[in-house]
Amino acid sequence: MSEPDPFPLAGECAALLRVAAGDRRQAAAKAGARAADAGLELRALVDTMLQVAATHWQATGSDSGSDALALLESVREILASLLDGHAGQARAELDRHGSERLTFINDLFTGRVDPGRLAERANRYGIRLSAAHTVLVGRGSGITPEITRRIDTALAARFGAGNTLTALRDGELVCVSAGGLRGIDAELAHLLLGELGTGCWQVAVGRPHPGLSGLTTSLEEARNALDHAAKLHFTSPLLNAADLLVFPVLLRDREAIVDLVTTVLGPLVTARGGPGSYLDVLSVLFDNQGNYTATARQMHLSVRAVTYRLDRIRDLTGYHPGEPTQRFTLQAAVLGARLLNWPTP
Repeated sequence: MSEPDPFPLAGECAALLRVAAGDRRQAAAKAGARAADAGLELRALVDTMLQVAATHWQATGSDSGSDALALLESVREILASLLDGHAGQARAELDRHGSERLTFINDLFTGRVDPGRLAERANRYGIRLSAAHTVLVGRGSGITPEITRRIDTALAARFGAGNTLTALRDGELVCVSAGGLRGIDAELAHLLLGELGTGCWQVAVGRPHPGLSGLTTSLEEARNALDHAAKLHFTSPLLNAADLLVFPVLLRDREAIVDLVTTVLGPLVTARGGPGSYLDVLSVLFDNQGNYTATARQMHLSVRAVTYRLDRIRDLTGYHPGEPTQRFTLQAAVLGARLLNWPTP
């Protein structure tokens, strides 16, 4: 015996044509919402309504132009309300799933839920808490819930729904991926580029770690990478926490890095205009592997002006990036200054 149709679409559409004009909009909107709940697509809704209207017209046997216009107006009103009801219910369902997903991700990272219950919920999303996972974090002012939904759908389509889980958390796009998933960092960056354009976002990738605590560790690595990149003025759209491990190491011994910065760069405070322009030229120079011409081009200066500033740094500090034995010390001091926001206390 076949199961009953969960939503008899043709019957619902036919019934709407018999509803009084004053109640038609509300009835059609409710029918559209029920159709969305039943998983029916908009195309099926529109096609069936038009077929029912054609059958109704044939059954009446009327040739009157005014009757035809009245029927068309009724169908137009019904279709508009059907579509409104369907879209509203679809949005509500997306919001509900998004809320459930965000709650689950929050529970993953806060550890406030019983691990057994959390593991059951994780299975629904294809996550095995005992396996290794990587957390990616996207940060940008234009990332919205709608953009997050589109990115989540695109990642699931490419890598499989059980391999990625994406949500907007505390204003950041957070993506949990299977630890061995290759290419997801580049794909996420590509999707954000398509949504937001260039220059207003960054993605950081934590290292893969096993277990529930590993998720939190990978998340913190990714977020710390973004924080360090902001302090260091790194503009690369894609960052790997593994490439920035030296900075947490530097900051663990804050007293040592403060001593390095003040000893090496302290004399620049006495320069006219302060140390800012000298720190800038050193940062750009190191970014360009010591190339004076590229540094001058990027800073919109002449090569002579760059050379003058570097010579002035040597006169004040005793250090010059052209000296191989001094270059590393000077670069470490400049990076430390950015991390400490030096010379601002």
